[in-house]
Amino acid sequence: MGQEGMAVNFQQKQRRRGPGRPFIKGVSGNPAGRPVGARNAATEMAQALLDDEADAQVRRCVELALDGNPAAMKLCLERLVPRRGRSVKLEMPAIESAADIAPAMGAITRVVAEGGLSPYDGAELSRIVESWVRALEVADFERRLKELEDAHAARA
Repeated sequence: MGQEGMAVNFQQKQRRRGPGRPFIKGVSGNPAGRPVGARNAATEMAQALLDDEADAQVRRCVELALDGNPAAMKLCLERLVPRRGRSVKLEMPAIESAADIAPAMGAITRVVAEGGLSPYDGAELSRIVESWVRALEVADFERRLKELEDAHAARA
């Protein structure tokens, strides 16, 4: 058998993996994955260093907060007064379709701008509205798909 059909270089026939692609697609280098609860070695070392100094660090943070350091004040207040949702009366237009999202978002924005709702709470409420609209869109899509399938079945 001659060498006419063979590649000049044996690497020519190998599929090359580009930079940043050390593994074949769909084949993991670590099939078991990282064990649940396993922590990064750097995190473990940092935690060990900080454990001995935790009391001193908390004391220093409180001192900085009392001296007027805004970052330290925020950190202390977040730990002392945990964030809890609060009830707010808000006039919202009915949301029956994706077209109703603009007036609903406008109402949220208006209340936030007037100070009746914090920006954080406004963002959370906006996410709820977006989720509701996505649910309506999915329900509408399913309804339309069923109508098409029924029409197709009736023709067949």
